[in-house]
Amino acid sequence: MKLKNKLIYIVGLLIAGLFFCTTNVTAARTDMVDVSNHNGYMTVSNFQDMLNNYGVKSVVTKISEGTYYHDYTAANNIYTAQAAGLYINGYHFARYSTVSGAIAEANYAASLAKSDGLPVGSVLVADVEAEQQNGLSRATNNANNKAFMEQVAKYGYRSAVYTMSSWLGSKMDVNQGWIASYPYNSSGKQWYSNHHSWQWGSTYNFAGSYGNFDVSQNYDNFFTGGQSPQVDPNETINNNVDVKGNSYKAFTTYNNEGKANVGTDVISGTSWKSNGITVIKDKPYYVIGVDTLLPQSSSTFKGTVVVNYLNNYGVLAYNSKGESIKDSNKVFKGGTSWQTNDKLVNLPNIGYAYQVATDEYIPIQYAQGSGFKG
Repeated sequence: MKLKNKLIYIVGLLIAGLFFCTTNVTAARTDMVDVSNHNGYMTVSNFQDMLNNYGVKSVVTKISEGTYYHDYTAANNIYTAQAAGLYINGYHFARYSTVSGAIAEANYAASLAKSDGLPVGSVLVADVEAEQQNGLSRATNNANNKAFMEQVAKYGYRSAVYTMSSWLGSKMDVNQGWIASYPYNSSGKQWYSNHHSWQWGSTYNFAGSYGNFDVSQNYDNFFTGGQSPQVDPNETINNNVDVKGNSYKAFTTYNNEGKANVGTDVISGTSWKSNGITVIKDKPYYVIGVDTLLPQSSSTFKGTVVVNYLNNYGVLAYNSKGESIKDSNKVFKGGTSWQTNDKLVNLPNIGYAYQVATDEYIPIQYAQGSGFKG
């Protein structure tokens, strides 16, 4: 018995040695992750974990599909990704089969993207892989994709085509796009490096985040650049005069350190989507883009806030004196939305809070801005 155990031990060491002598191979990078309603409402902590522990740099969230579906998690995901310090982009699941259909879907997707707060300059991808495109000619798909991207550009968004590798050169031509192809083992591979990005997995798991995720390796900065807010070229012209001949005032924007940005002033009277408020050195700012903030004092915003807390659990509201309101946590439960028409208020002993009812306020750490527009 002792001899047998000794032999097993020696063999065990030899097998272990074989594994220790193998060469380490680097897996494909998780530069980008795409999310949708299948992953639920993503939180700031979810995205910060991806950024800090997995090397994720950018997010692509589903905005829409066809001309009939708006992803209800889009506005939340746009806000939380930016708050976590990630670049944010969007995608539209295409159902078009004609040029006119592609233009209609582009208008639908871009309008929703703007409403959800996707920064001007972000990428709005055409996800082209549906049955509607499967039976079309290569030339038809090319024309439809071109029409979609050109129409999206009119809203200030960049664009690209996402599709599966088996469709390249057969169903359509893609100059520089986002290509999906899943190898059994992605380690050490650099597939489709002549494109912006290669999606190499669809079942990736991030600790602390719900569900499976599509992950991609980027080859350039297409999905991580050009996201500063810009004045709509259809609304203004040069020399501080709008298209109607009226003069306007420009307001300075600031970065996440509270320092003035150069060349990104916004125009008085123009509308901007904000996904929340941040406080820097005890001064509140509306977040209107990646590293681009507008002082609360320069603007008037209206919108909704979502209680950012566990589902089925509530948070206490406070009055203007900073006193907690009994049983208010039974009303303001995690995930519920509330209208707010006033600016952020600094309550005694509580700090900044959103007003959600007459003399009822929710602290900023438990309320996530959504749909602010001014």
